[in-house]
Amino acid sequence: MSATAEITREPLKKKDLAADHPTWCPGCGDFSVLALYFKLIQNRGIHHEKIATVAGIGCSSRFPYFVQGHGVHFIHGRALPFATGIAMSRQDLDLFVFGGDGDAFSIGGNHFTHCARKNVNLTYVVMDNSVYGLTKKQTSPTSPIGFKSKTDMWGAVDQPINPLKQAIAGGATFVARTTHTNPKHLLAMMEAAMDHNGFGFIECLSECTEFYNGAFDASNPRKGGEFLEVPEDHDPTNETEAYDLAGQPFPGHFGIVYQVDRPSKQDREKTINAKFMEKTKDLEAHQILQQNFDKMK
Repeated sequence: MSATAEITREPLKKKDLAADHPTWCPGCGDFSVLALYFKLIQNRGIHHEKIATVAGIGCSSRFPYFVQGHGVHFIHGRALPFATGIAMSRQDLDLFVFGGDGDAFSIGGNHFTHCARKNVNLTYVVMDNSVYGLTKKQTSPTSPIGFKSKTDMWGAVDQPINPLKQAIAGGATFVARTTHTNPKHLLAMMEAAMDHNGFGFIECLSECTEFYNGAFDASNPRKGGEFLEVPEDHDPTNETEAYDLAGQPFPGHFGIVYQVDRPSKQDREKTINAKFMEKTKDLEAHQILQQNFDKMK
């Protein structure tokens, strides 16, 4: 075979993508998200070496174990800063970060805000079940007032955060909402976030059938609820309008709430790098290093 001959590769099938058997409880909404993630990879014709899956700690954060590709199961709440390093150094990869409401908005809340404002080009899918499920039912940052758990036996009294409003206020350039009970919609949101150049955030309602069964029935038509999509006349580029829509009472609306074009962190870094590379284009690596040493004298 010629050294320049093109190698034809077969599209990946689900069995090629699945690395291990998921260990979630029966009925967990995370199964749906994983299945749609596989579907997304297949639809886009991505191969193993071009996938990167990063997660923190929690039920949803087991994702990297189940995907055949580059993956990291990182420290609790610290998935985003680690993923930022990957995003900056390997811009050829399709990078997805997965987390839960505790991992993302409690211990990882500061990283969520800063990754959003920096507009790092990656997709962050948060499977929000409004409870700490892995540690057996404690109140999470999105648990509603009155929710009874092991940490609030009398019922939660703290105001829950609104992930969409926090993402918009933090500076995210793509903010969407979906649910595990609507696979077609979930896949569409993941595809849209993947195509967006910048920080793409998706809040996905993902029911914990073991410790908060029925939490999202109001958004599920099969259980008497109503799945309200973002109104057709909604302007996703209008921050004030998006913020108001994000503040609607539960179950709220589903779809792309906010999306604007702004240079990603990678774009801005490229400009800086190009400027300084131009200054040293005629020098060897050791000469550049010596220059830096000389400046410190």
